[in-house]
Amino acid sequence: MSCCAPGSQGALDAAGTGAAGPGAEEIRLASRPVGGGLMQTDLAVPGVHCGACIQAIERALGGLEGVTTARVNLSTRRVSVKWREGALPPFVETLNRLGYAAHLFEGGETGKDPVLSELIRAVAIAGFAAGNIMLLSVSVWSGAEEATRDLFHWLSALIALPALFFAGGIFFRSAWSALGHGRMNMDVPIALGVALAYGLSLYETINHGPHAYFDASVSLLFFLLIGRTLDHVMRERARTAVAGLARLAPRGAMVIGQDGSRDYLPLQEIRPGMRLVIAAGERVPVDGTILRGHSALDCSMATGESAPQDVGPGAEVRAGMLNLTQPLVMRAVAVADKSFLAEMVRLMEAAEGGRARYRRLADRASALYAPVVHAAAFLTFAGWLAATGDWHRAITIAIAVLIITCPCALGLAVPIVQVVAARRLFENGIMVKDGAAMERLAEIDHAVFDKTGTLTLGVPQLKNANQLGATTLALAAAIAAHSRHPFSRAIVRAADGRAARAFNFDSVNELPGLGIEARLDGATWRLGRAKWALQDTCAAGTALSGTVLVQNGRTLAEFRFEDQLRPGAAPALLHLGEQGIGMEIMSGDSQAQVDAVADRLGIAARAAGVLPGEKLARMEALAAAGRKVLMVGDGLNDAPALAAAHVSMAPATAADIGRNAADFVFLRDNLLAVPLARDIALRAGRLIRQNFALAVGYNLLAVPIAVSGHVTPLVAAVAMSLSSLIVIGNALRLRTDKELLSASFAGQQASDAAAAPLMEAAA
Repeated sequence: MSCCAPGSQGALDAAGTGAAGPGAEEIRLASRPVGGGLMQTDLAVPGVHCGACIQAIERALGGLEGVTTARVNLSTRRVSVKWREGALPPFVETLNRLGYAAHLFEGGETGKDPVLSELIRAVAIAGFAAGNIMLLSVSVWSGAEEATRDLFHWLSALIALPALFFAGGIFFRSAWSALGHGRMNMDVPIALGVALAYGLSLYETINHGPHAYFDASVSLLFFLLIGRTLDHVMRERARTAVAGLARLAPRGAMVIGQDGSRDYLPLQEIRPGMRLVIAAGERVPVDGTILRGHSALDCSMATGESAPQDVGPGAEVRAGMLNLTQPLVMRAVAVADKSFLAEMVRLMEAAEGGRARYRRLADRASALYAPVVHAAAFLTFAGWLAATGDWHRAITIAIAVLIITCPCALGLAVPIVQVVAARRLFENGIMVKDGAAMERLAEIDHAVFDKTGTLTLGVPQLKNANQLGATTLALAAAIAAHSRHPFSRAIVRAADGRAARAFNFDSVNELPGLGIEARLDGATWRLGRAKWALQDTCAAGTALSGTVLVQNGRTLAEFRFEDQLRPGAAPALLHLGEQGIGMEIMSGDSQAQVDAVADRLGIAARAAGVLPGEKLARMEALAAAGRKVLMVGDGLNDAPALAAAHVSMAPATAADIGRNAADFVFLRDNLLAVPLARDIALRAGRLIRQNFALAVGYNLLAVPIAVSGHVTPLVAAVAMSLSSLIVIGNALRLRTDKELLSASFAGQQASDAAAAPLMEAAA
């Protein structure tokens, strides 16, 4: 619950991994090149628990010679270090010096959670001890005789002692580790308060005193452990999401050798160019291209589309897709670490890695906490001792101050909200790189959209299908079925794909870039560019310039295509506009194509034929004008603008560099992901501010009361723990917030019919 040093988890792992950690050669072999002469090493550091831990590790590792960046992921307890090739920096030695046991990180580490198991046992023991001591205390509070009171005090001391050693050991180890490495943390005053409360109570019992606070010390541990367990469970949800993604990757694949032999290779040994056999029921191990076979794939993990997708030779597939019906032979185009699934895992792991302004504020508050509280407790003790001369009363009040001012609520104000928000985004198919991105998204006042692949799916749609005769469309679809060209696919989709079976051509020949020629019973059909299709006829000089169907030189039909809008594009932009967000389109396409989409979506500001440098210049100009811009794009030409924008988003279908440059990646086709992500970011910001107000308000109210001597250590323990539980409960409201856009978005239940009024309003 409170911030802590590595004692609570680090001690558990030190026995298993050894304090020394992996050797230099082992680390070097496990590191991987990331380009630009840099290497990356990933270490698991189980003792990381809080913002103070992150700050200490990143500062220490970042200061090593040769290290360019050091980043800590709190959810996965992972430290990623990028360093220049050459001499290996002393990562493990530095972490050991800080008191953090480390070992090499293995993706998708799973198994029993030893920390949660220890926390649950500790909660049970502390709760059992607190309950029994409370029962004994009832008799004391009811005015038991002196002998009976002393007996119950001794029984309480005996019950509390093992509870302090086992349940309190989590805090004592953390505090001892911090002090042993010359640092302070929030567990130091907790351990001090608990120990002093027990020691004072034991002194009272030995001297037949009327008051003892065994119930306070044990109840404090009980409530602290409840909060810490809730915090751990909340973070485990984020880790579970990451592990769930990682488990989608198979352990290996059957590889076809040059001689036709088949060998099973582990996933990490698969290299680009290898031919892999994907049996029905298996998941695609790495990104690749289908060489042989036809099958249906479950692509919902990558695209959000629940309907199976038919694939055949030439189709691109992504790691994690599930082969449903027939075996396939594919060629790998990427290693596992560079494939789609691994990238999605990294994006989810990075969800908490950023250091938003709110979190940095909480870290600074936590860093100031220990000396301020110690000083306040000491001054309280000194003041009461000077005023009354009663050291017993003075130390009792000082203990209450130590307990009641524990800033658990302050430490939880930001991370709990960000964990819940990241989880809510993930449930809706949206990956966020860090908490800072959520904060920046909440601040936007302008949005710039790319066209192809962003506002549209980049999939052409036959515009005049209803104007073509059924027989003509069926014939065109039968010919188009022999091609993978986007226009051919559009014709087949318009005919619903059934017409292809009605024709059995003598020959079909596709001329790349021109069209398809089919022959049957002496007749010749051409489907393709008008100039090519009509080149042997007197109609060659016709004004037709698009795609046509010609039979023996006679034009049967002309086909007009338009790019299909991304689902949810119109209502998404309408929603942003209603929130006062300015919008514009920047695209490298022709002016006519951009105008067609902009007119359909009701966007007045538009720019066509824009080069990557010009997009970047536009981002810089908007920033100079004081605008906070959201850039949504998908292509290689969008990457500079995505990186330069205040915040950026990209669809999962974007080019690799585009996804890497974006702060958010949405996995589903629906563009409602954009306003939904902003709504969640806005709500998260409000909850963070509320949590800060709750935490600060609690301390402003509690400290004067405790210093004035009106709070016993027991009441202080209950008040402190309840403040933390209130903060956690407030953060959990984000999971069921009914005010968020489109509660049914996760299931993509909004139909085109339901969106039609919004689309008409936008137009």
